[in-house]
Amino acid sequence: MTLEILTPDKKVFEGEATSVTLPGTLGSFEILNHHAPIISTLQDGKLVVRGSGKEEIFFIQGGVVEALNNVVTVLAEGITHK
Repeated sequence: MTLEILTPDKKVFEGEATSVTLPGTLGSFEILNHHAPIISTLQDGKLVVRGSGKEEIFFIQGGVVEALNNVVTVLAEGITHK
């Protein structure tokens, strides 16, 4: 699936991923390839991107996520990369 992570200032990540773990406001959840359409709010926490045998970790300050047609878009208020 294609993943984009954006903040109001810049695009932080764009690429292919096999899974994304997100800090939802009602608890952590994971989006996998061909996930059903979803829109969810996010709280401050760890966002983990997995793909191509590697893992990237970001820490976000709230936001929203949309998954539709195997494209996942994360709009974060702020972000730091580990």
